[in-house]
Amino acid sequence: MSALALGLIAALCWGFHDICVRFLSQKTPLTGCIFVVLVTGLVFHLGLMGVTGDIHALSTTAIWLSLGAGVFFVIATFGLYHAFKRGPVRLVAPLIASYPILSVAVATWQGTPISLLQWGAVLAIVIGVGLVAALSDDGEDAAPSFGPTILFSVISACGFAGTFALGQAAADISGEMSTTLVTRLMAVGLVVVILLMFKQPFWPGRPALPCLVAMGVADGVALYCVLSAGALPDAQYASVTSSMFGLLTIVLAWMFLKERMTLPQWTGCIIAFMGVGILAI
Repeated sequence: MSALALGLIAALCWGFHDICVRFLSQKTPLTGCIFVVLVTGLVFHLGLMGVTGDIHALSTTAIWLSLGAGVFFVIATFGLYHAFKRGPVRLVAPLIASYPILSVAVATWQGTPISLLQWGAVLAIVIGVGLVAALSDDGEDAAPSFGPTILFSVISACGFAGTFALGQAAADISGEMSTTLVTRLMAVGLVVVILLMFKQPFWPGRPALPCLVAMGVADGVALYCVLSAGALPDAQYASVTSSMFGLLTIVLAWMFLKERMTLPQWTGCIIAFMGVGILAI
């Protein structure tokens, strides 16, 4: 399977995950949601390793890269949950989905040749998703101040870019299953420390559990897809196409949360999908 296809699968999973975040965050403790989703993702990954038997010894470099990816993943997760809690989706999703620019920039810095056409495709994806937000009519929407919302969204975007850069580098050295396990163990351990330090709740409440478990599985599939692309040609495009989750989240919010979707926003959708099509050539 190509890096592009893995990125699209990740986008579908994260689109589902994020619309659930927006829905649950209005009535469920955020820290409890984060803890259950990350633990579920870890259990899912352990089960996947048991089924496939894909277990490899890790080099010291791969371990450090995987631990770093775990730290960035926690940063991305807290930023994402807080941003989606504040909303609206059409502001938050495009900002978080802007991380491909950082991912491709890192690939360029590492010496990977990126053509002007490929850069144009990346920009088309980000601009298309951005148009969905920038051209929306939200005059009647009640939302908190946009300043902190934008800050949380940008923090999340930087966290995802760091997660994918370090995670893919580790997977390229020692295999994606084992390195992703280290990343997930680090993420869960760090979240436990944070919640204990700040005396935050671990339990989200019984009614939210089924949805949170489904979110954890979706997150597990998505992260595995993006990090496993590290051993494939053009690995950075998994990060790029997975950013389509922002677009899918907006569409899902339009379908199920009744957020408005205007004709200019649909135009942004078409532009973004054209960018994906160019990368697929």
